[in-house]
Amino acid sequence: MPVPSGPSFPPASKKPATSAAIFLHGYGSNGDDLIGLAPFFAQHLPDTVFYSPNAPEPWEGGAFGGRQWFTLAGYDPEAMRRDPQRMGGIYERMFAGAEKASGFLNQFIDNVASHHSLSVSKIALIGFSQGTMMALHAGLRRTSVLAGIVGFSGAMIGGSKLKDEIKSRPPVLLQHGDADPVVPVEALGEIKSVLETNAVPVEADIIPGLQHGIDPIGAARAAAFLKNKLSAA
Repeated sequence: MPVPSGPSFPPASKKPATSAAIFLHGYGSNGDDLIGLAPFFAQHLPDTVFYSPNAPEPWEGGAFGGRQWFTLAGYDPEAMRRDPQRMGGIYERMFAGAEKASGFLNQFIDNVASHHSLSVSKIALIGFSQGTMMALHAGLRRTSVLAGIVGFSGAMIGGSKLKDEIKSRPPVLLQHGDADPVVPVEALGEIKSVLETNAVPVEADIIPGLQHGIDPIGAARAAAFLKNKLSAA
């Protein structure tokens, strides 16, 4: 299996990394997108190394350089409302794609841990949109417990299957704008409910007026969460 490519950002302290954070970009984007957040997070996490791997598949939308973790063919913002139990073919394909991409992501996590001589308990995932789906899907099914997961503007697929598949319970922070036209804000409540049912520690914030994105409020909240979890892990 090939190692994912993508940009990285070294510890601001210029010392050997004592922790790592891995950004997982959204559908149709690539690693160059979220790595731009690393300098901000590094102000709060000076000994953390940041990685932003490119997802394994070319984006089906066709834009040059775009990547995807798995297909979203057939999905639209109303799909969640039309299929509240997530039983349709769209979600089955998404779940299968996330399963496949999890092998790719888990190898990357393990490579980061090995390269920096870190325990996985000193590694956090930061997902946006489809990257949040991947962070939750892979992170909760790893036997080695991550320091934490931050999910911006995302959703969960395969939530009904989690009780039979969960292997670890890293703390989770969810951030979602109440004006999101791409992934309805109701997705945050669904994720939170599934996580609580499965005894996963979860904090969740709804940001007024925010559309599909990451704003300074959410970034600051995430930085404080990561500082706490990576220093305590």
